[in-house]
Amino acid sequence: MSSSKPTSVKTTEAVRDRLRILAQESGTTITELLEQLAQSRLTEAEQEQRAMEAAAELGLEYTDGLQQAGRSAWERIRAHQEGAAA
Repeated sequence: MSSSKPTSVKTTEAVRDRLRILAQESGTTITELLEQLAQSRLTEAEQEQRAMEAAAELGLEYTDGLQQAGRSAWERIRAHQEGAAA
């Protein structure tokens, strides 16, 4: 767990209650659960950096077309993840 200064996040009671249950079932705290969530997702800048690195490893030029194909792939991945969570 991080050693940074604690803060609060405003949410609904239903979300708080669900987070509490999920944390209990995982044997962790809400704070640690949120930390895990935050670390499990890439920011757009991180996605872009990884795409550039992957293109370089494959010997591809990182063109606008390749960039758009990568963004489209991330959109499909997110849609699939959201569909699996529903």
